[in-house]
Parts: sequence; C-alpha cells; structure tokens
Amino acid sequence: MNEHLVPAIVGFVACGIGGALTPYLIRVLPEPPPDPEPGEGVELTAAQKARLEEPPKELYADLGGRPRLGLLAALVSAVAGAGIGAAVGADWQLPLLLALVPVGTLLGIVDHRTRLLPSIVVLPATLVALGYGGARWATTGDSDDFVRGLIGLIVVRTVFWLLWFIRQAGMGFGDVRLSALLGCVLGYAGGSELLTGLYAAFLVFAGRGIVLALVKRDRSVLKKAYPFGPFLLVGAWLGIVAGDPLVSALYG
Repeated sequence: MNEHLVPAIVGFVACGIGGALTPYLIRVLPEPPPDPEPGEGVELTAAQKARLEEPPKELYADLGGRPRLGLLAALVSAVAGAGIGAAVGADWQLPLLLALVPVGTLLGIVDHRTRLLPSIVVLPATLVALGYGGARWATTGDSDDFVRGLIGLIVVRTVFWLLWFIRQAGMGFGDVRLSALLGCVLGYAGGSELLTGLYAAFLVFAGRGIVLALVKRDRSVLKKAYPFGPFLLVGAWLGIVAGDPLVSALYG
C-alpha cells in the first residue's frame, strides 16, 4: 500500500470529524465587544472609518446556527486533511497539521462572515505549534526544525505587522496574529513551503478580485475590502501540499 495513502485516509476521517464540530465551537466563542462610538471632534483613522461603514457583524451564535454549516465544514476539513496527509505522509509534522486543519476551517468561516479572527483561537493554536516543535527538539535533540519554525514565525509576523502598520485599512491585526501561526507551521515544513504558501495567499487574493471585476464588469470591486484570513489559510495549505514539488519543478 502506498505510504501516503494511509495518512491521507487518516487525514480525511480525523479532519472531517473535527470539522463537523465547527458549528458548536463557533457558538461557544465569546462575542466581541462592539466598537466604541467616536467622540465629538475626534478625527478617525482610515481603518476606523472603514469599520463604521460596515454593516453590523454577524453574531457567532447566529453563524454557528446556520443550516448545513457542519456538513460544509466537515467536507472542507476532510478534503484539506486528505491533501495534507497525502503530501506529508507519516512525517513528524502530520499530527500537528491535522490538528490545525479544523482550526483553520473554523477561522476561515468566521473571518469570511464576520471579518474577525478571534485571538482566543489563534493565540492558543500558535502556542501549541511552538510547543509541538519544542517537544520534538527536547525528545530528539535536533533543533533545526524548531529553529526554522521560530524564524518563520518571527519573519512572517514582522512582514505582516509592517503591512498592517502601513495600510491599516487593508489588513486587520487578526491577520498579523494568524500569519505568526502559519509562519511557524510553514517554517517547520520547509523554505519551499513557506515561500509558496505566502506567495499563493496574495496570488489567490488578487486573482479573486480580478475575476470578480471581469465577471461583474466593475473595477470598483478591486477597491472593496475582503477578509484576508481565508486566503492566508488557502495559501498555507497550497504551500504544504504543493510547495516542495512546485519549487523543485521551477528551480530543480
């Protein structure tokens, strides 16, 4: 039996089960506090103006109660888990990656519907990823993977923090937090996966806007703000699944 087939099956089943829990987990998330009303005579930043123009955000309780959400999340998680299992095989990273797939599905759905990436999910997931790499270092004595993941976290988070700081209206700080988690995980996977994952996120994001502008024949679509979290997650998945073979094919 192909050595990647069993991990693919395990990924499909385990992540599908984890994804099916998404509606319940969304419902138990604490609702974010409402944005404070600006005081009279206070000059608002571009990001604050953009938030005031947005419609009211969907409550987590309402989002978690949407019909067929569990089926959709289970299907997305199962397919993503199968792809990762087939690509990674029985590698030390596999348990961590499969555990994070349903987390990524939850974050993608929440960000798509609310433009929020709850730190109560992102930050513990980042600590788990760091702890997992640290535990491998402690048990094997090989620090290379952990150091690579730590460097990926620091570099990617720094880049996204600069993007957030320069153009706050175009990126939320939740994207900065998420980038740290993905930088760590992609760093564990390798340099090819890290570069491909980041590049793919921006490429898919830009491609979606161009396609919508062409279909709707309206260039103003390109100026509309969209949540970036789902594209970061898709890019990271593509980096893990296709990063190494793609870079090898281009530069090998």
